[in-house]
Amino acid sequence: MKFYNRVSELAELERIRNLSFNDFSRMTVVTGRRRIGKTSLIMKSVENTPTVYLFVGRKNEATLCAEFAPVIAGSLNAFVPEGIQSFRSLFQYLMELATKRSFNLVIDEFQEFFNINEALFSEMQNIWDSYRKKTHMNLIISGSVYSLMQKIFQNSKEPLFGRADNIIKLSAFDIATLKEIMRDYYTEYTNDDLLALYTFTGGIPKYIELFCDNNRLDVDGMVEFMVRENSSFTEEGKNLLIEEFGKNYATYFSILSAISGGISTQPKIESALANKSIGGQLKRLIEDYQIIVRQRPVFSKEGTQAVRYEIQDNFIRFWFNYFDRHRSLIEIKNFQGLRNIIKTDYPTYSGIMLERWFKQKLAESFQFREIGSWWEPKNEQNEIDILALKMEKNKAFVAEVKRRKKNFKPDLFAAKVEHLKHKILAKYNVETAFLSLEDM
Repeated sequence: MKFYNRVSELAELERIRNLSFNDFSRMTVVTGRRRIGKTSLIMKSVENTPTVYLFVGRKNEATLCAEFAPVIAGSLNAFVPEGIQSFRSLFQYLMELATKRSFNLVIDEFQEFFNINEALFSEMQNIWDSYRKKTHMNLIISGSVYSLMQKIFQNSKEPLFGRADNIIKLSAFDIATLKEIMRDYYTEYTNDDLLALYTFTGGIPKYIELFCDNNRLDVDGMVEFMVRENSSFTEEGKNLLIEEFGKNYATYFSILSAISGGISTQPKIESALANKSIGGQLKRLIEDYQIIVRQRPVFSKEGTQAVRYEIQDNFIRFWFNYFDRHRSLIEIKNFQGLRNIIKTDYPTYSGIMLERWFKQKLAESFQFREIGSWWEPKNEQNEIDILALKMEKNKAFVAEVKRRKKNFKPDLFAAKVEHLKHKILAKYNVETAFLSLEDM
């Protein structure tokens, strides 16, 4: 798959590189979940400029240094002293080299040093502080374990806190990019195919690349490609999250499984987990891991009890709903059975994701100051799919979302809107809409 989007990120990385080469060294940290395209972005940004790329595998420090030395020598056509066994010495050598020449140093999966030699962060800090103003290195550090990268660079107690000149967090592709990819790789796509790509991948570049490279961009083709023997999707959610949670992942997995299945309030989640207290885990899932979000009705106050939890990553939500929930089918290799379940569920499941699509579409229009839903905790009949407040004062947008226009019930919707006006929108000019697949 060709390189898409990332225009602003590439411009920022080019700006930083020019400053590093012409002024003095800069440190940039690129973060984002696994498969988001960090390495592709970084390598695109350093094309045609002298670059050392070091991938930090979970190995002994001396072994890593032995692997890094010939990479450095070949990339910069430079002599690297033999026998260097510590990354501290190798990093100091590179900084010395940067007093005489300009180059990019890319350190990928940087958080692995946490498991190899945690003292490296203090050692790097001392070397960086000593050499930064008299060298011309464009140092780009990348890592996919978000919680560890946040700890290393944004925890005030850590030695590298405040050393990054820029922190770039990569997000999934936006809606315009998903449409561009579909036009390039599957010209006859339907809106249902486009919704499926969004539903299954959430705009994560690596998953999209797999579909594109294997010519599977229709709904059924995507399902069949994901659900088969030796599919990389089967264990992806587990591998992705165990990296974040570590060995104490069981409770987190149980919480995410419950939320993916529609159990969205804390009391109900705790009940599903045999009344286990989960306040701490929910807080970490929101603040440290940024995997779930706390949703409140628009206009509700901070302390409201009307709170729902959602998994904000589309792929993780889908993986828990099908790959994790139906693990027994995978274990006995009944892939056809799982494919049938997904295809049967798809109209209902994708209908929920269509609402998320339209909320994202509204957000990417930059015409709104708040976008969400509205509901009454004790009367879910009055729930509104989308309530968005426009940038203009006292203007609101209210919408009902269904896959097919024939399923709308205008009279019921009108009654809901009138109730909403009475409750919270009395002073607002309200625009209403029915949104379906046709409006994507």
